[in-house]
Amino acid sequence: MNVITPLSRAQERKAVQYVEDAFMDITSAYKKRSEPSMTKLPTLSSYLYAMQSLLAFILRIPPVDPSTPLRTTFLLRLTGDVMNSVTGYPPDMADFRQLLDFMDDLDQAWVAVLRSQIWDPDKGEGVDLIVPVDLIQSGTTIQSAPVSQTERTRLRSLLLTGTAGLEEWLAGSTPDGEDYELELERNGLFQEFNDLFANTLAELGNFAKPSDDPTMMETD
Repeated sequence: MNVITPLSRAQERKAVQYVEDAFMDITSAYKKRSEPSMTKLPTLSSYLYAMQSLLAFILRIPPVDPSTPLRTTFLLRLTGDVMNSVTGYPPDMADFRQLLDFMDDLDQAWVAVLRSQIWDPDKGEGVDLIVPVDLIQSGTTIQSAPVSQTERTRLRSLLLTGTAGLEEWLAGSTPDGEDYELELERNGLFQEFNDLFANTLAELGNFAKPSDDPTMMETD
């Protein structure tokens, strides 16, 4: 059963502090990426590992108010940072499999957030939340604020402009001006790149006008 409870105020404060510190550490290390002896993130692979760990933590924040907006805010921030930072590393097809795997995780993460689901790390996807019986019996109201239209618009922009930036970045990775799409095809990666964030964009299209009222969770 996918039972989860809201974060206490103390837990929320600790979560915020952890995420803020992690963002600060990653940003600081990223700025020094051209100095391998001075940074923990000299390569794209090391950067993606760091962001994967932070993504996993953010997804542990339950979609239960008042903590729901935290998960969305931090995931938007992570998405923007990743889409802007990846292209700061030299393009290398050797790292592209890892990059696509990370982007697929991010795609699935956004689908879960847009559906107000909790994250199942074993399945690598969102699952519906079930409210504990004791909370129901106590009369506690469990709500999950939906992702706002402004946040949806920002997310769509981040994904579209970020993907366009990745295409330009890849264009500089091929020898003698060769089409990067041919290189992707040779490595069996073209279709995955072509489908980048397809699930999230489909979800955004299906729910272009979300309700302004908080959604009630399933009960069991």
